[in-house]
Amino acid sequence: MSLIDRILTIIVTATLTSAVWIVAGGSLMENATGEGQRSTTRPSEAAPSPSPAIDSLPSDAAPAEPLDGQPEREAGSGNRDNLMIPVLNVRASDLSDTFTQTRGDGARLHEALDVMAPVGTTVRAAGSGRVEKLYRSRAGGNTVYVRTSDGSTIHYYAHLDEYAEGLKEGQRIRRGQRLGTVGSSGNADDQTPHLHFAILQTTADAEWWEPANAVNPYPLLTGQ
Repeated sequence: MSLIDRILTIIVTATLTSAVWIVAGGSLMENATGEGQRSTTRPSEAAPSPSPAIDSLPSDAAPAEPLDGQPEREAGSGNRDNLMIPVLNVRASDLSDTFTQTRGDGARLHEALDVMAPVGTTVRAAGSGRVEKLYRSRAGGNTVYVRTSDGSTIHYYAHLDEYAEGLKEGQRIRRGQRLGTVGSSGNADDQTPHLHFAILQTTADAEWWEPANAVNPYPLLTGQ
């Protein structure tokens, strides 16, 4: 082989070798930036998100409180702190003790407190409990019987002009809730509208109409 032929062979070999390295290098660079390489460096898309901390939950995620809870148990019918004067804007100094007075022919004891007030004045619950009976009678007119939560006492409201809107039997009521208005229904004198309020000691299994022992409301409401 002549010198010229050898030189040409060397040049061709070198050119082919360079071409192979360029192609191989380009392929390696492409693989380094391909999807296969990225999948080994990015976080897994299937990894679960961390659960939120309890403290970070919104406030409305807490269970709702029941709207109609049990009424607070009465501490006792003889506890004046549990009773309020059952007519709005009447003070203890305005009350007169009518418990031992007689009515009718003088043979019947009153055994209740007459709270004098203008017609339409709000009558409110002296204590909490449940409406046992709404009753219209010839003597008492429009009346409300409220039994305390322990069942041992009934608060009796009589001569109402009208009942509070929505008042119904079986309804739980709170101390101070409006029951109706002062009037002179029943056998009360139209010239002296008032609330006839009685406290009746009974038993939990006794009916609202059964005889019960009357307790004088006056000292309980006035602290005397």
